[in-house]
Amino acid sequence: MKIAVLGGDGFVGWPTVLHLSNLGHDVHIVDNLSRRWIDTELGVQSLTPMDSIQERCRIWREQTGKTLHFHLINIAEEYERLKGWLADNRPDAVIHFAEQRAAPYSMKTDRHKVYTVNNNTNATHNLLAALVETGIDAHLVHLGTMGVYGYSSVGAAIPEGYLDVEIENLEGEKKGLEILYPTKPGSVYHMTKSLDQILFQFYAQNDGLRITDLHQGIVWGTHTDQTRRHEQLINRFDYDGDYGTVLNRFLIQAAIGHPLTVHGTGGQTRAFIHIQDSVRCIELALKDAPKAGERVKIFNQMTETHRVRDLAELVSKMTGAEVAYLPNPRKEAAENDLIVKNDQFLALGLDPITLQEGLLDEVVEVARKYAYRVDRSRVPAVSAWTKEIGERVEKDPEGKRLKSVS
Repeated sequence: MKIAVLGGDGFVGWPTVLHLSNLGHDVHIVDNLSRRWIDTELGVQSLTPMDSIQERCRIWREQTGKTLHFHLINIAEEYERLKGWLADNRPDAVIHFAEQRAAPYSMKTDRHKVYTVNNNTNATHNLLAALVETGIDAHLVHLGTMGVYGYSSVGAAIPEGYLDVEIENLEGEKKGLEILYPTKPGSVYHMTKSLDQILFQFYAQNDGLRITDLHQGIVWGTHTDQTRRHEQLINRFDYDGDYGTVLNRFLIQAAIGHPLTVHGTGGQTRAFIHIQDSVRCIELALKDAPKAGERVKIFNQMTETHRVRDLAELVSKMTGAEVAYLPNPRKEAAENDLIVKNDQFLALGLDPITLQEGLLDEVVEVARKYAYRVDRSRVPAVSAWTKEIGERVEKDPEGKRLKSVS
């Protein structure tokens, strides 16, 4: 297939590009390189040294004989260029990663909130409108987030996108109805992914677009089979408080002798997936495309759930690192349960990678190798969810008082 990967220079996008190219697909990267500019804005860099996208593509061709095509387009702002590119290239599938992906970054200031909404919502809608206008029958695969569901305990498993409900009509008869599972986004970033769902639902029913929405958990790890082939193919590794995912942050903290920073009680339960499973799920979703006129296909793209404090204890036992409980800058429940169904990917043949000590060691080894690149001042998570948090006292799981914040 000819596959366009929007946001193919990113943390999940780049290993997906290599995975699909390795399978023999004709892969085109469409990216405006905004994530690299955000590094410059924040004054932080990937733990792993990253070459330019052009150099990455050159190394891949040198190693495999396969060509990756790069196209510099801002799909959120350059609608006509996007539409023209689609009309000229007519991909069989479009994988949409081209959204600002960090919840903390989306909550830093009003400017970051506005940027995240403008970038993410316009990128998605521009793509949908362009697919309709060009008449391309491409399968759209979108990387969403488990965060659209929120993190409140509901006492039941979260289904894959849809919920069967029963309502009473005017005659008093009970009628069954299928609805999108109600969203409860916990940040501006998660809110944009919730808006994406509504856009997808409309364009699928109104224009017959074939869409798959992947509600992905927190990604951990850095290597895939393809990124291991050459040092210059290595994936980016974010460790800072805005973009670093929680398990990767614990592992880098352990590698540099920094306490493992657990915010609040650490009772937040989250869904996780290894980067190798993430790219494998994209492959499986491409093979299981919906037909025109069918509802949006929604997968829960995760393999396991863990409490944050349990992950910290796991890494602490493995590495000897200390655990530090800090005030939580997020506006969220101190404790929650999370039960998630992921039956569809399991039925398609996914053999999940779980938190194996060998893979955790592998990430620590990467962290230690590049520890000289770490700016320790960028490790703490400081972006606050409310403008004025006010006096608040946090307690750790044993009831000990943590310092208050204001």
